[in-house]
Amino acid sequence: MALISGLFYLCIFVLVACFTCPIVCISRPQAALFVFGDSLFDPGNNNYINTTTEFQANWRPYGESYFKYPTGRFCDGRLIPDFIAEHANLPSIPSYFQIGKQHFVHGVNFASGGAGCLAETHRGFVIDLNTQLKYFKNVVEILKKKVGATESKQILSNAVYIFSAGGNDYLAPFSTNSTIPYPEREYLQMIMGNLTSVLKGIYREGGRKFAMLNMVPIGSLPNIRALNAQKGVKNGDFIEEVTNLVKMHNSALPKILKQLEKQLPGFKYTLFNLFKVFAESIDNPTKYGFKTSKTACCGTGAFRGIYSCGGKRQVKKYELCKNVKDYLFFDSFHPTELAYQQYAELLWNGTADVVAPYNLKSFFELST
Repeated sequence: MALISGLFYLCIFVLVACFTCPIVCISRPQAALFVFGDSLFDPGNNNYINTTTEFQANWRPYGESYFKYPTGRFCDGRLIPDFIAEHANLPSIPSYFQIGKQHFVHGVNFASGGAGCLAETHRGFVIDLNTQLKYFKNVVEILKKKVGATESKQILSNAVYIFSAGGNDYLAPFSTNSTIPYPEREYLQMIMGNLTSVLKGIYREGGRKFAMLNMVPIGSLPNIRALNAQKGVKNGDFIEEVTNLVKMHNSALPKILKQLEKQLPGFKYTLFNLFKVFAESIDNPTKYGFKTSKTACCGTGAFRGIYSCGGKRQVKKYELCKNVKDYLFFDSFHPTELAYQQYAELLWNGTADVVAPYNLKSFFELST
C-alpha cells in the first residue's frame, strides 16, 4: 500500500513538473525584424512623404493579388519582408509612419521606394538610407521608454536587420539618360562608404545580426531593356555598362561585411545572392513556374518597360496582363508577389550556394 501511495505522489509530481515547466521555463523571445532599403521592401512609407507619383504605388492594380487594395507596395501583393515575417511567426511589420497605431516591438520597416545609399539619389523625393537610420534611432528611444533599457537592449541585439539598398544609386543616372557623375570605382566607394556607415550606426544602437541582399541584374529589368531599345544600341553596350557596375557592387559587398565582422565584436551577417536567383528566374522562368520573364505584367511600350502601371505617373497609358501568375515582373522594375514568395523561401531556408553563412531560419535562432 505504501508503495502504491509513493508511486501515486511521484506521478503527481511528474505531471505538475510537465505542466508547469513551459510556464516557468520561458524561451527566448522571438527575434524582431527591422527593414531598410528601397522599393523591393517599401510597405508604403512613401504614402506619407511629400513626393511624386514616380515614387509611389498607392493605386490599383498594385496590391490586387493579396490585399485586394493598394498599400503602397510596388507589387501586386506581398514583398520579401512580409514573407520573412510570416516564416518567423511575427505579426505584420509596420511601416515607420504607422508605429503610433501598431505594436512595434516585433520590428519596423523604414524602406522607401527610390531610395539609395547616397543622399543625392532622388534627393527630396525619398527617404535615403541615412534618414532611415535617423528614424531607427527615434524608434530605439521610443522602445527604451516603452519597455525599459534592459529589455530594449535584448530586443535590439536579438533582432535581424535586413537590407535591400544600392540599386537606385546605379539605376537613377541611366533611367534619366545621364551618366554616373564620378569614375566607377570612386562611385562604388561612396556607396559602400555610406552603407558601411549606416550598418555601424545600427551596431552602435545595439544591432548585431545583419541580413544583406546583393544587387539584382539591373540590365535585365523591363525598363532598362526598353531604354536600351530606345537608344538603339545593337550590341547591348548600355546594358553591359549597368551590369558591370552591379558586378562590382556584388564583389565588394561580401568583402565589406567580412571587414565589419573583424572590426566589430559580435557583428554577424548573412548574404543572400539575389543576383543569382533573379538571373536564374529570368533565364529559366519555367523552373520558377513563370511563362514570361522579360516583359512586365503592367506597363506599356517595349517589354511593358515604360513605367506607367496604373496610369498615375508621367505616362498615362498602360496595359495589364490577364494572369499575373505567369509573369516574373509585375511592373517595369519590380517582381510579382509569386516571385518574391519564392525568393523569400530561398532566403529563409536556402542552402549555402544562395544564402551564407546562415539562412534566415538559422539566423533568427542565432544567439548574440
